[in-house]
Parts: sequence; C-alpha cells; structure tokens
Amino acid sequence: MYTKSLIFAFCLIGSGFLLFSCGTPVKEAEAENKSSANSENSLPAFTLSKGSLSSTIQIPGELIAYQEVDLYAKVNSFVKKLYVDVGSKVKEGQLLATLEAPEIESQLSGAESRLKSQEAIYLASKATYERLLQTSKTPGTVSQNDLDLALAKQNSDYAQFHAAQAAFREIQDNKNYLEVSAPFSGVISAREVSTGAYVGPSGKGSEFPMFTLQTQDRLRLVVSVPEAYTTYLNQQSKVDFTVKALPNQKFTAKVARLAGALDTRLRAQRTEMDVHNTDGKLLPGMVAEVSIPLTGTNSNFVIPSKAVLNSTEGTFVIKVDHDSTKWVPVQIGRQAEDKVEIFGDLREKDVLIQTANEEIRNNEPLQGSVKVN
Repeated sequence: MYTKSLIFAFCLIGSGFLLFSCGTPVKEAEAENKSSANSENSLPAFTLSKGSLSSTIQIPGELIAYQEVDLYAKVNSFVKKLYVDVGSKVKEGQLLATLEAPEIESQLSGAESRLKSQEAIYLASKATYERLLQTSKTPGTVSQNDLDLALAKQNSDYAQFHAAQAAFREIQDNKNYLEVSAPFSGVISAREVSTGAYVGPSGKGSEFPMFTLQTQDRLRLVVSVPEAYTTYLNQQSKVDFTVKALPNQKFTAKVARLAGALDTRLRAQRTEMDVHNTDGKLLPGMVAEVSIPLTGTNSNFVIPSKAVLNSTEGTFVIKVDHDSTKWVPVQIGRQAEDKVEIFGDLREKDVLIQTANEEIRNNEPLQGSVKVN
C-alpha cells in the first residue's frame, strides 16, 4: 500500500510539472501574437517638413551658327570668277567672287563725261560772275540785275555739278559691288552659282543666294523652355547637352540670352546659350538633347511619392488629425526619383501617412496606432 501511494504521488507531481511547462510557452505565444497584431495595425507616418528638390528636365534644342548670312549680288551681272567653294574658311573682307557687267563700264564713262562737262560749265559761270563783280566796283558799268543773274547762274551750275558728282559716285559704287567679299570670318556652307551664271537683285539669278556664310567656331544653342520652368533659368545658369552624332560625349553651355517673353504659339521662352566650338565637333543644324537643372529652394513641402493618393476624386495626402484620418487635397509640383513637391492646406509638423491608399477612409477613426518615423 505504501508503495502504491508513493507511485501515485510521483505521478501527481509529474503531471503538475508538465502542465506548468506547457502553460508558459502558451502565454508567451499569446503575448507575441498580441504584439504582432499591434505592430500590424500601426500605420507608418512621418512629420511634414519643407525641403528642396533637385531634378532635371530634358528638352530638345537646336544648334545654329552664331552668325549666318546669305550673300546676293547687288547689281545685275554675270559671275566672272569664284575664289571659294563649300567648306572654304574665309576671313573678314576676303574676296569671294568677281562679277562682270559691261553696261556698268559704259554708264561709268558717261557719268564721268557729264561730270567733267558740268564742272567746266560751273567754272565758266563762276569766272563770269567774278569778272562782273569786279567790274561792278566801277559805278555805272554793270547793273545790279546783271550781277544777280550771273550769281544765280553760278549757283545753278554749281548744283548741277554736285548732281553730276553724285551720279558718278553712284555708278562707281555699283561697280564696286562687282566684287563680293566676306562680311565676317567664317565657313562657306553653301554655293549656288557657277562661273558665267547670271546673278542680280531680281530675275532668275536671284532665286538663291550666291553663298551662305556661317560662323562655326561659335554656335548658339536655342531652346524653347516651357512656361512652367522659366523661373529656374537665369543669366548664370549652365546646362548640359548631347547630340546624336556624339552620344557618349556631354557638352556644357551657359545661358547668354533670354527672350523675356513667351512665344504666343508654344507658350515657351526662347533661350539661347553660347557654345564654343573651336574643335569643330559640333555643326550648325544639329539637334541637341538639353538637360535643364531644376533646383528649388527650401520653401516647399517635399514628401515621398507613395504618400500621395491619386483617386478618382482627386489627389490627396492623408493627415492624422486627433486620432482620425483626413484626406487633404494637394497639387503636385516637381518630381525626382521617389520624392515629390506638394502644395495644399498643410502646415509644418503635420503628421502624414507614409503609404496612402483608399482603404484608409476620410474622416474615420484610426484603426490601430501611428508609428512616426
């Protein structure tokens, strides 16, 4: 009997030990599950603050010659000789072509003859007036009327002499136009005539220019900047650009000229940058891909992109307001990577939900806690 009682006591102690050892993990598991549930119900949030957002936009641009001019013949003539061709590098004042117009030589000879004739007439009338004036000093020899007529004749002949001089200079200037010279240093990019071709200000020969002259060691990068981005550029701004011909090479240019007005058709501002091209890698007419930096100030709210809710009702952020959620309408500004600028009825240190979704309803109590990062 004593042995059976002892065995029964040991069995009771073992059973109690097993129950105690089994009960402890159960309580720990329940605590862990409760903590996990609280963690799952907590919403990640952040405190709203102002910051800066730097990004770039890609805009197509065009490289054009810094100076470009089409050269036409001033007078009707024929091409006598060409001294340059496409690709020729020329200096300012260099002779490009000579023209011939035989009628100009005839006109010049006639104008010269008329000039000499008018000069002789003027000198004769002048001498006549001077003699009469000298004679009139003796009383009663020359009437005042004769003296006045002689003076008028002298002045008239002098005017005719000056008119003949002007006509002669005009034809002489036209003759000088028979030599076509470069107005500035550059490269001949086009030639539309050959020796013997008829050229002039009117007629068949003037349909195309004789030459096109461009400055290529210095170019203009022309970009039409949309209205929304005009405030980010000034005279000190620098941009990077690439061209298809040299895709692995990046070029830099500085803003030189701003139109100061928007194009009425594109609603964009014409912006020009000067590009030094002494190595000749870039060519006028190339299309460039321009990267314009958009660097803002610390005056706007910048938040993670996933904190913005885009719904059918509009664009919102979800603010925590006294243990409830509130949808606040916002407008989106610039975006860069996973950040975005927002504008709306918000204040610094407002608490916003980090990941916004439509499951978090407007003006409803929080389902769980908020964990501010």
